[in-house]
Amino acid sequence: MINLKSVKNPMPEQKPEVRARNFKEVAEGYTADMAVNEAMRCLKCRTKPCTKGCPVMIRIPDFVAKIAEGEFEAAYQIISEDSALPRICGRVCPQENQCEGRCVRGVKGEPVSIGRLERFVADWHAEHADELAAAAADMKNGNGKRVAVVGAGPAGLTCAGDLSAKGYAVTVYESLHKPGGVLAYGIPEFRLPKDIVAAEVKKLEDRGVKFICNAIIGRAESVDELISEEGFDAVFVGTGAGLPSFMNIPGENLLGVCSANEYLTRINLMKGYRDDYDTPVPKGTRVAVIGGGNVAMDAARCAMRMGAEKVYIIYRRSMDEIPARREEIHHAIQEGVDFQLLRNPVQIVGDDEGHVTGVEVVKMQLGEADASGRRKPVAIEGSNYIIDVDEVIMAIGTRLNTLILDTTQDLEANKRGGIGTDTGAKTSREGVYAGGDAVTGAATVILAMGAGKTAAKSIDEYLTKRK
Repeated sequence: MINLKSVKNPMPEQKPEVRARNFKEVAEGYTADMAVNEAMRCLKCRTKPCTKGCPVMIRIPDFVAKIAEGEFEAAYQIISEDSALPRICGRVCPQENQCEGRCVRGVKGEPVSIGRLERFVADWHAEHADELAAAAADMKNGNGKRVAVVGAGPAGLTCAGDLSAKGYAVTVYESLHKPGGVLAYGIPEFRLPKDIVAAEVKKLEDRGVKFICNAIIGRAESVDELISEEGFDAVFVGTGAGLPSFMNIPGENLLGVCSANEYLTRINLMKGYRDDYDTPVPKGTRVAVIGGGNVAMDAARCAMRMGAEKVYIIYRRSMDEIPARREEIHHAIQEGVDFQLLRNPVQIVGDDEGHVTGVEVVKMQLGEADASGRRKPVAIEGSNYIIDVDEVIMAIGTRLNTLILDTTQDLEANKRGGIGTDTGAKTSREGVYAGGDAVTGAATVILAMGAGKTAAKSIDEYLTKRK
């Protein structure tokens, strides 16, 4: 039976005035009845365009059909064939640009809410299934081969999971004190609860994956040493792109200016939002966040929850060009974030003691399209003015860390400055593979996962042939 309703079943959420001052998850999830009703909106297309839009090629119509039948565990098993982190992807992936963006129902209405259904199924499984028993049944006898994974973010976790399922002994090296990468330090609790990330890591540990934290590969040990001295048969590098970027404008060294990377890490990974953690976090009364991506939305919404009276998003283009997810923009506006669009900072101003007192911006107008296809912002001469703030958070993107490139023999870079690979994630160095943001620059969780899956497949083929 097909539900001909043209719009999605709405997602239950905390009220904006309540959630803007707490770090509890905003979206509360579908009930079983909501999920079944939403699944029945699927038209069961023969061409399956939604699957083609998924970077890891989940059999979306098949798992949605199982939900419509009330077979939630069967739906989860279908998702798990291709996705190692469904509870996470169902929450943070930009489905509107991927699977849902291809959904036929979206032509004359709203697409099927695939992300919400994935989240429901994964949460249902976590609540009802015996994880340890499932993990034990999933394990295979070891094949005697060892693989090192550098970086415990979505690419590394996916690669480790796929390889461990094939019988490889996998050790994951993480530079921070907890695994998860951007899932742990970058995405706020109200979008992705950290107990979910910890549970996904625990599933891998139950399957035999070993995690070594506070280990900076390239400093403590090199990739070369992992192979020559530690005896690993292959190495996957999934270190992400975590170096902050700044605008290089006057005043960026004032007290009260920080990168979104640092700000979010202190809040998310170091629990700076909790009173029982002694974590220093800037707490401005009037906060300006520079940038228009998802990281900017996360920083702005965190600032609201940390007690700011006024939070601005300052972005040099219009709402039509802003790159953040529509859902995140919508939530930010609901929570009271003030969008100062077509504005560009030219300097940060401060007092005699070196503290931020404001950010000077110039008004912009959109000119001809640039290389990205978006209209180029052009400053309006003489339109400068100052927005009074006492904290500025820079969220204008991240840069690639070249530590692995600099310390690994015969490892070549690509045109972006990341690690060079072929389509199978193989680098120029024998036995070394790479994927995710370390190769492409900052991208999405699901794309990083796809890269981890590709690398695991290539590593398996390489070590099988070598054997």
